Amino acid sequence: MAVALKHNHRDPNRQKNPVLLHAALIGLSFLFTFPLIWMLLTSVKPLEETMSTNIVWIPSRILLHNYYDAFVYHSDKLGYIPFLIYGRNTLLVCALVVAGTVCSNALVAYAFARLRWPGRELAFSITLATMMIPFPVLMVPIYALFKNFGWIGTFRPLWVPAWFGSAFNIFLLRQFFRTIPFELSEAARLDGCSEWEIFRQVILPLAKPALAVVALFSFMGTWNDFLGPMIYLVDQKTFTLGLGLQAYQSQHGGTPWNLLMAASAMVMLPIILLFFFAQKQFIQGIAVTGLKG
Repeated sequence: MAVALKHNHRDPNRQKNPVLLHAALIGLSFLFTFPLIWMLLTSVKPLEETMSTNIVWIPSRILLHNYYDAFVYHSDKLGYIPFLIYGRNTLLVCALVVAGTVCSNALVAYAFARLRWPGRELAFSITLATMMIPFPVLMVPIYALFKNFGWIGTFRPLWVPAWFGSAFNIFLLRQFFRTIPFELSEAARLDGCSEWEIFRQVILPLAKPALAVVALFSFMGTWNDFLGPMIYLVDQKTFTLGLGLQAYQSQHGGTPWNLLMAASAMVMLPIILLFFFAQKQFIQGIAVTGLKG
């Protein structure tokens, strides 16, 4: 009876903890979203308020045409750059990178996870070891290689490497492929399926959550990439959105901050929408691949 009464007794401190926890989380969420709020407010301000020495929190006038001015190219106006062309270039590179990343990493991960061949574990260890090599060490040799190929100034250095796999994505997909029962592959072999048919008809349909995570990571990394385009692209007509944002800060000796913030908001919008609509697949993929651990 005493034990039952002890369990039924409600601790008032424990009741307050969720309230305090939610209050702390709301405060932290505001702290993290403050730069986003400031960017959105600045994007609709007049230019003189963004250049004022006194901080203007609330714009005196809301100029929604800043978004139009930021993305529509006017050759007769200073500070305007062809953002629609940059967006087209970025989407093209993203599509090629996502396709190459999913195809190449799935094939290599399948070989490491489901096939038995001499030296498999050693090759996988070497693949993982490449993750410890920092990119600045490889940047100059890779640039020299692409220069010898005559690819500088083209999109090829940005998307061709994606078709040769990456250690992280290979590891991620390998771990998921190993969770699929081997009995399914054996049953398919008994039915006369080849290894390619097993991979395409059995493994890939079951691996959609993991493939979605790899595709999302690849798309977001390519969409936000700045270093790669800065190194390999030289013609403004081939610039991506990352370089386009930087170009606002280097034209005519001044920065139109309202247009820069408007352009930044529009660049972030596809990533936000992608995560919003693919949130279920993204979280499911994170759970099934064990990435959170």
